[in-house]
Amino acid sequence: MQWLRSLFNRPEKPYLHPYFAGAVLGVVLFSAFLLTGNGLGSSGATSRIDALLVDLVAPTHVDNTPYLLKMAGGDKNPLDDWIVPVFLGALMGSFMSGARNGRLKLTTTKGPHISNSTRWLMSFLGGMIFLYGARMARGCTSGQALSGGATLAAGSWAIMLAIFASAYLLAYFVRKLWL
Repeated sequence: MQWLRSLFNRPEKPYLHPYFAGAVLGVVLFSAFLLTGNGLGSSGATSRIDALLVDLVAPTHVDNTPYLLKMAGGDKNPLDDWIVPVFLGALMGSFMSGARNGRLKLTTTKGPHISNSTRWLMSFLGGMIFLYGARMARGCTSGQALSGGATLAAGSWAIMLAIFASAYLLAYFVRKLWL
């Protein structure tokens, strides 16, 4: 149990230089294209995990829903796709990086005028809306911006411009969460 406490009490190390981190991310993206034939992304994995959960609870619903049927219908295993290990590896890698560099802490970052529960509710709602939008756009920011942008896909550039523009427009209305 002592090792678990030591994960949360390490001194915080500085972040990598942004240009170096960007170069490393480029190598990771290139490696993903080389090894899997695909880029990076995570919203597809969350859809597959969702399809697995729905298939466990209501398999007839999966068989009657075209969107879920292509992932989990019949004897298909929804986790049998390249994106699931990439997603799980990103989760484990970020956890290990946080633990190694002293950033593994239970904290709520928020403005002074809102409660922790409001911040968590807003984070959850924002994440759900963004995940829904990512599925509508056929990819999340990592799938669209990194993978699609690296291949110069015009749709990826359009989606990323729309994401940044809508974030700037929405920032005015949620500024009280931070100020």
